Amino acid sequence: MTSTFPFEVAAAKTAANPARQFAIVAHAGALEDYHDLFEDFGFSGSGASWREHLETIIEEFEPELLEHLEFDELGDTFLAYADGPGAVERFLACVQPYFGDIARLEKYFQQADPEDFFQ
Repeated sequence: MTSTFPFEVAAAKTAANPARQFAIVAHAGALEDYHDLFEDFGFSGSGASWREHLETIIEEFEPELLEHLEFDELGDTFLAYADGPGAVERFLACVQPYFGDIARLEKYFQQADPEDFFQ
C-alpha cells in the first residue's frame, strides 16, 4: 500500500452527506518539522495555510478535482472531504510529490511567493 503521509484517510463518519464519503486529515500542528518549514518560509503552518498551498497545487495541475473536495480545516488541522475513493486517489497523486516528504516541500516553498498567500 502506498504511503499517504502526512495525510490520514478514513471513511467519513457522517454518511448523511454523499459529498463527504472520505475524510483526508493532516494534523499540521503535530508535524513539527513541517510546521517549522512553513514558518521558515513565512507561512503560518496552520490548517488554513495547508489548505491554501494544497488548493494552489490542485488548481495548477488538476483543477477539476476541486469539484470533488470540500475543505473544512480547523485550527492546526487540515481537513478535506472527498466524494469517493477516486477523488482521494487523485488528491494524493497530485499533492504527494510536494507534501510527501519534507525535502520536496522545501523545494516547493523556495519557488512560492509568501505574498501570494494569506496564511
